[in-house]
Amino acid sequence: MRLFTAALATETNTFSPICIDRRAFEASLYAPPGEHPPTPTLCTAPITVGRKVAVEKGWELVEGTAAWADPGGLINRETYEGLRDEILGQLKAAMPVDGVVLGLHGAMVASGYDDPEGDLLARIREIIGTDVLLCAELDPHSHLTAKRVGLADFFVAFKEFPHTDFVERAEDLWRIAVDALEGRAKPAMSVFDCRMIDVFPTSREPMRTFVDRLKAIEASDPDVLSLSVIHGFMAGDVPEMGTKIICVTDDRAEKGERLARELGMELFDKRGSFLMPQVDESQAVEEALGTAGGPVVIADMWDNPGGGTAGDATIILAELLERGVRDAAVGTIWDPIAVQICMAAGEGAEIPLRFGAKSALGTGNPIDGHVEIVRLVRDAEMRFGESFAPFGDAAHIRLDGVDVILNTTRAQSFDPSLFEVMGIDPRAQKILVIKSTNHFYSSFSKIASKIIYCAAGTPYPNNPAKTAYRKARRDIWPMIQDPHGQETVSA
Repeated sequence: MRLFTAALATETNTFSPICIDRRAFEASLYAPPGEHPPTPTLCTAPITVGRKVAVEKGWELVEGTAAWADPGGLINRETYEGLRDEILGQLKAAMPVDGVVLGLHGAMVASGYDDPEGDLLARIREIIGTDVLLCAELDPHSHLTAKRVGLADFFVAFKEFPHTDFVERAEDLWRIAVDALEGRAKPAMSVFDCRMIDVFPTSREPMRTFVDRLKAIEASDPDVLSLSVIHGFMAGDVPEMGTKIICVTDDRAEKGERLARELGMELFDKRGSFLMPQVDESQAVEEALGTAGGPVVIADMWDNPGGGTAGDATIILAELLERGVRDAAVGTIWDPIAVQICMAAGEGAEIPLRFGAKSALGTGNPIDGHVEIVRLVRDAEMRFGESFAPFGDAAHIRLDGVDVILNTTRAQSFDPSLFEVMGIDPRAQKILVIKSTNHFYSSFSKIASKIIYCAAGTPYPNNPAKTAYRKARRDIWPMIQDPHGQETVSA
């Protein structure tokens, strides 16, 4: 067998002012053929897992480019088309192939393209024809368009949020692909539209039990090859935004349709009960100060670069400073210019500095103060499961007893190593402020005495019923209270 693999991925918040160009991919991950590292990034696990499969089976794996950009706003059209055509050219050179296995995200939006993944898959089909296997791993925070479903043989999405299982799901993807290529399975993909949009953290109920049930069905029913929930991505203003269920069966499409519908309606019946409770910045700091021991983690959940925001909001930091809090650390505030100034001043310098809150309304005000530059790190990175996430050149500054990490490559706060690499002991802090909705949970929960989810400001459109969509469908919950019955329209 001769297989081709590549990855092209980012998550597009169409409301974000942070546009994505080629430099954004190069800052996060740009790996031409043969240059992908041995560890996977979030959406490139099909490449690293594929290497192992190829060795075990004695197959030839042709690697194309792997490109990943941290989430942001619209992708520059020239950037998307350039990376797309780079991969397509590599595929053409690799022909003939028996299969194409991709790492995608599923929520890309480029200037001129509401569905870049659909466009990419269509062009791949033109090259390989209708009989060659085509499959991909997806992030659940994606848009499952009808076009994509019609073009691919099957998709497998991460089950966990936080996405701790991206390697395991890539293994599932390859397992099904191998069985299909060797004639032991005939994947049939069925999809049910839940007609809703919500946030589904699997670190808490009721989603924890739901995902465990999916795994139990997969393990017990030989007809079911894979089950996935496409959560959807509410910050992506595209026509087919929403939550869907994928059921991949072994040539049992009707059974897959019934099961997908059953699971989808079960999910729909629990709508509105998934998201963790949230408090504002004043309540968050008050609760943290009143908690015995530490560290208390305050998650600035809607200023999350992993959802495409800038990650430069200062609202919680301002609250800490106003209350005179000490023994607190903030990681991170994105401000490339402030980092550049700190780099020029050098470690140990004390300088006047203005930083933060430059990207958009609803992120607070810039912070002004006389800061100490404690530590400077070039090309800093933190751990994320089996991989590493870069956050660029970074500066650890101290202002009025609060330690702050300024960074140049936007990245959410995945792991306590974010603080450690900058010379901060996270376990010694009373309060840790991080920028993440839920990906932080698996690692920070191991050191936190308490986790507080904070909704501070309005950097992210987190209320679909009120979001000013221009393209997204309006026939789903919560825009309509009963979209399956079309009964009540929300105000």
